[in-house]
Amino acid sequence: MLGATEKLGAAMRWLWRPVGLQAALLRAGGAGFRTEARTASGSPREAGELQGELDRFGGVSVHLARHRALHGLDAAAFRRLLQAAIKRWRSEGRVAAWLHIPILQSHFIAPAASLGFCFHHAESHSSTLTLWLGEGPSRLPGYATHQVGVAGAVFDDSTRKVLVVQDRNKLKNMWKFPGGLSEPGEDIGDTAVREVFEETGVKSEFRSLLSIRQQHRNPEAFGKSDMYLICRLQPRSFTINFCQQECLKCEWMDLEKLAKTENTTPITSRVARLLLYGHREGFDKIDLSMEELPAVYTGLFYKLYHRGLPESYRTTMGVD
Repeated sequence: MLGATEKLGAAMRWLWRPVGLQAALLRAGGAGFRTEARTASGSPREAGELQGELDRFGGVSVHLARHRALHGLDAAAFRRLLQAAIKRWRSEGRVAAWLHIPILQSHFIAPAASLGFCFHHAESHSSTLTLWLGEGPSRLPGYATHQVGVAGAVFDDSTRKVLVVQDRNKLKNMWKFPGGLSEPGEDIGDTAVREVFEETGVKSEFRSLLSIRQQHRNPEAFGKSDMYLICRLQPRSFTINFCQQECLKCEWMDLEKLAKTENTTPITSRVARLLLYGHREGFDKIDLSMEELPAVYTGLFYKLYHRGLPESYRTTMGVD
């Protein structure tokens, strides 16, 4: 970290607000692009000035897809425009530039890279490049480095049976809870309910979060880190109609049998024992319940998962 107090404070703002920062920067739009008129032949004259929209962190974002004046512009002309813009941004004290390039304008990537831009991330139809303009090493946040998987342990308290599947196309067909990857913007409980229904045909309702697994360098996550969460679900239907493409088998299994069988994964076995403990001693001893709270960003909310609090502790308390 930097030594000076002000630089340290600035660095901390960049480092410790990655989610809000990315949201602000990647949503930044409306980048202006001033151009001269077209020639008589209809080909565009070289644009006069490349502009971007400022963000509250001192960066500037340019979305090339929003500027028709770029259509037909060759790479060399674009490089001259970008070079002039970089010079202007530096003189204005901007700390970073974000360049959003649609896949059909990928010929602009090479000239941007020659001026120091680096890939930040890519999506199906666009890529985002960044250039640090501030002092010292870049303090821009990295892109997402994790994938989130969610499984649902659908437990019927009256029969003491739990819904399990065996995946098709696995080297070892072991019993496990149905689940899959969470979609962007999808809550944990919603992912569990959706994946259970897609794999087994059983409808369910989210009750709590039971466990979180963290694994780094996961081969199935392109070598990135993987977060795998298991939720406790309550069944709303019981008829199984499992997906033949994803599952080899699916059944309601006695919970004690699942906890004892060797034909399962370590995490499934551990969560089965956790469920058994909750069933016998009370689910309040194992559940991480969900509470929705207002975020610091106006109009937004987040979901907090934690052990239940007695009512007397749910209100503001004085500290001795």
